[in-house]
Amino acid sequence: MARMYSSRKGVSGSSKPNVNEAPAWSNTDKAAVEALILDYAKAGHSSAEIGSFLRDRHAVPDVRLVLGRRIGAVLAEADLAGTYPEDMMNLMRRAAGLIDHMGSNHKDLHNRRALELTEAKIRRLATYYMGEGRLPADWRYKRDQLRLMVE
Repeated sequence: MARMYSSRKGVSGSSKPNVNEAPAWSNTDKAAVEALILDYAKAGHSSAEIGSFLRDRHAVPDVRLVLGRRIGAVLAEADLAGTYPEDMMNLMRRAAGLIDHMGSNHKDLHNRRALELTEAKIRRLATYYMGEGRLPADWRYKRDQLRLMVE
């Protein structure tokens, strides 16, 4: 697939093999894996970091094969998920950093363009999440209120 904002082709990526059950060498104790997820979430880690920790430190290659649901679903059941989806929050943090940079570097045209692209991605994700019901239908991205949303 081609890149959205350049006239070049994308880099082909690998896809995960189709597997229905956890490997024999992995940690398959549901209660222990769920407790680890909740402990890491209470320590302030994101769901992506939790997945990496489980893979690298606790021999859980795929949480869905063990629990039957995603890390985000486990966090949502325990009311530890954030108010905004994680990918959208990461984009909003990036936009906040670019806004701070643009405050002291007014003529930096490359980062102004990067800020515009990031804000476009936020708006597209917001449209998707409003359709999914994960954001209120009247939610709008506002650059001046971004600092409040991120913190």
